[in-house]
Amino acid sequence: MKPSTDEPVARSPAAERMRRSRRRRKNKLLWLAIELRESEVNALSRKGYLHEDARNDLCSIQKALYRFFERVLAPYDSDAKQRSM
Repeated sequence: MKPSTDEPVARSPAAERMRRSRRRRKNKLLWLAIELRESEVNALSRKGYLHEDARNDLCSIQKALYRFFERVLAPYDSDAKQRSM
C-alpha cells in the first residue's frame, strides 16, 4: 500500500531551519539577533517610529526598526545606485 500524498510531511527542526536559511539567502537577507536598550526603544517611540503603547510588543518594535532603517539607510542605497551608473 502506498502512503497517502495528501497528508503534509512533518519536517525536522533542522530541515525547517535550512528551509528558512535558503529563503533568506534567496531574498538577500541576513538574520540578525540584537539586543536593544530601553532608551533605544524609547527613542523609536519619541521619533514616531513606534507607538508609545507598543513598547513591549516585539513585533511592533521589529516593524519600527524596519521603518527606521528604511528612512535612514534608503538615501545611501540611492546614492550607491547612482554611483554605479
